[in-house]
Amino acid sequence: MNVSSNRARIIVTCNSRLAPWLRQEIEELGFKPQRVFKTGIELHGTINDCIKLNLNLRCASQVLYSLREFQANHPDHVYEQVKKFPWEVVMPDNGSFSVTCNVNHPSVNNELFVNVKVKDAIADRFRERIGKRPDSGPDLNHVVIHLFWKEKYAELFLDTSGHTLSKHGYRKIPGKAPMLEALAAATVMAAKWDRLSPFVNPMCGSGTVAIEAALLATNRKPGLFRKNYSFMHIVGYDEQVYRDEFSKLTNQIRPAPYPEIVATDISADAIMISKVNAAQAGVENLIRFEQCDFEETPVPAGQKGVIYFNPEYGERMGEIAQLETTYKRIGDFMKKHCQGYTGYIFTGNLDLAKKIGLRTSRRIEFYSAKLDCRLLEYELYQGSKQQPSA
Repeated sequence: MNVSSNRARIIVTCNSRLAPWLRQEIEELGFKPQRVFKTGIELHGTINDCIKLNLNLRCASQVLYSLREFQANHPDHVYEQVKKFPWEVVMPDNGSFSVTCNVNHPSVNNELFVNVKVKDAIADRFRERIGKRPDSGPDLNHVVIHLFWKEKYAELFLDTSGHTLSKHGYRKIPGKAPMLEALAAATVMAAKWDRLSPFVNPMCGSGTVAIEAALLATNRKPGLFRKNYSFMHIVGYDEQVYRDEFSKLTNQIRPAPYPEIVATDISADAIMISKVNAAQAGVENLIRFEQCDFEETPVPAGQKGVIYFNPEYGERMGEIAQLETTYKRIGDFMKKHCQGYTGYIFTGNLDLAKKIGLRTSRRIEFYSAKLDCRLLEYELYQGSKQQPSA
């Protein structure tokens, strides 16, 4: 058995509601998804295909390569089946491995118990076959084995990613309530932005949305910012394949001219953090950062660009009262100063969104953590075509 060359089922996972944009990315890479579900995409390929997916995907969380399927009615059954697998052809005996689980079975009330069962099975297999075993621990820096077990169905995967892909690796200072990088990328992809016209991001916070916009506009992929993946530690890993894929990332960066990207925030700390993060992403010279109230944001005139707000949602009654005024001001600003643009508000509070005072042209569903959110779209027509909502 050689997992580096065998074709098998690949599951690319993502946060809930990101699957449409993950599918778009996967198809652009030349793969044919065979199934799309709420939190991922299924396709077939090799470990080398997993390398390409890991380096290129913005909206993904993990890239899982299937090793075997089996039925199990009890954790002891899982132990027996896991132990039968020839782990010596997957991981080196002098290496290290971690185990993650996704379990939904009536016999289990603690996933950690199943996690230990899987670790024990792998360790016992190595001891019986070669007299020693790899190290194991909670970190995801080496080989990562993932068990999916729901009712009677169970499946073992190589998690070829390790640490989640949803964090793109450039954000060294997260700032206050930062948006997940994968989510930010998906919302920008969902917008009607041609990646050539201006992109304006008032209330930019730690700069994630503006940075993801700059990365999309220049075709910079997340693999440029990360140097370690789980696939690098399996038996049969072909480093040249990785080097070739990494070279492609560098070669496909788009040359100038680039769109005008403006990011503002009233907080000096937020602008400082944004600049640091943009520098880590290599796009600090592509974004115009300014400290100001959002109403003073410079909006390039005479162009049909995008203006994107991600305001606070509010948790306490006092905050809600203040934010009602803020949301109304956002609507007034877009109406008066952003004519010809397409406006976007990302929010988890639709009652506050009503204060915008403009009719939405689209409402795109997302989750931020477990919070039900919407990306609200507004066509900011000039003159009489602006239609305030009832």
